[in-house]
Amino acid sequence: MPEAIASALILAGVTLGLTAGLGLQQFPDVFARMHAATKPATLGLVLVLAGAAIVIDNRGDVAKLLLVIVLQFVTAPVGAHMVGRAAYRAGTELSPLTSVDELAEHHRRGEGRPRT
Repeated sequence: MPEAIASALILAGVTLGLTAGLGLQQFPDVFARMHAATKPATLGLVLVLAGAAIVIDNRGDVAKLLLVIVLQFVTAPVGAHMVGRAAYRAGTELSPLTSVDELAEHHRRGEGRPRT
């Protein structure tokens, strides 16, 4: 039974990873792609590692998998945020589908570096 649960988790994780890859190809701008590169990919990795942790007997290896999950949750949002800010400041065009541009008001007020 644990193998079936692990298989289901790994399959769900792989599906989310595939979804993230498709999102990277299909989304219209860097900001939407940034979303696809972080959220489903992170959750997919967590599901794959959780599935692996179920079938692994060695506690040291499970601890390493947990460390990978923690590091993924710490680094992925920060990296995506920095990529998004850099792209915005570089003047990357927003998709016409974008309805909210919170940084535009910030830059109109003269806070932060102006867009070039």
